[in-house]
Amino acid sequence: METPVLLDVRVLEPRLKHPTIFSTFDALAEGESFLLINDHDPLPLQYQFKAERPGSFRWEYVAQGPEVWQVRLTKIPGVVETVADLVRTNPAAATVFKKLNIDFCCKGGRPFADACAEAGLNPDAVKKELQTTTLSSGIPDKANVWPLDFLADYIVQNHHRYVAESVPAITALLNKVVAAHGQQHPELETVQAAFALVANDLTAHMLKEERILFPAIRQVTQLQKTEHPALFSFPFGSIANPIRMMEVEHVDAGDTLESIRSLTNNFTVPADGCYSFQLLYQQLEAFETDLHQHVHLENNILFPKAIQAERELQLAVA
Repeated sequence: METPVLLDVRVLEPRLKHPTIFSTFDALAEGESFLLINDHDPLPLQYQFKAERPGSFRWEYVAQGPEVWQVRLTKIPGVVETVADLVRTNPAAATVFKKLNIDFCCKGGRPFADACAEAGLNPDAVKKELQTTTLSSGIPDKANVWPLDFLADYIVQNHHRYVAESVPAITALLNKVVAAHGQQHPELETVQAAFALVANDLTAHMLKEERILFPAIRQVTQLQKTEHPALFSFPFGSIANPIRMMEVEHVDAGDTLESIRSLTNNFTVPADGCYSFQLLYQQLEAFETDLHQHVHLENNILFPKAIQAERELQLAVA
């Protein structure tokens, strides 16, 4: 196997890093790779590649810190079917991916075949299960064809409202269960701290979406409907900029909830657990499920379509 070109961006000025990475990638022939070297996790760059080079690259971590991060970026031919593609066209697929522990929201941009390989699963067997499942995922069947402003409103009215209403109830229940069972189950205090963290982060996150990002998406959507759209600009530059921030925060929230799942042994109530203990774990799992649905609608439908809509509008008014 040919040794890939090395691109050490640690020596570049910050303003030159992303343009250099993209120009290096664009110069590759199909099947060729280069090894990106950085001093931190370049995850935001992966989201930018998903938005600007969808279906054309493979992202493989070679080294994951703490001081040096290396990623092999490969240009791949044609359009590769991703996990997100399958959930977009068949929302019921989310229930199968959840059961198989395949992330369809924060990491939905991975090629389906790669996700199966990482999970040690046969892609053909998984595909068969996806085609035959009759379980509901809670994701609207037509979400992929909704207007973007309608989808943004749906997310606020359903998922944002769910978080706002659930956080106080779960927090109160956690306090009650920790007080009653914390001594016998010390992991509950860690769960309590983790939930407080994700609750605070999501509250701030949703506020940024409702006050900054979603109004911008609505503006783009409304301008698309006009016969002669006017020039427009946002104080944050491209709409892709706040989107990348939101996607990184989605990963943080998902990781925190995954730690809660691990601490609770997949929300398994211990033998001495009372009714409140059972109710707490049910509500925590429901909170996680809602977040997965929420992030899928944003990462895999709303955000990429908003970036594309902005590009098309910019071309129309140029």
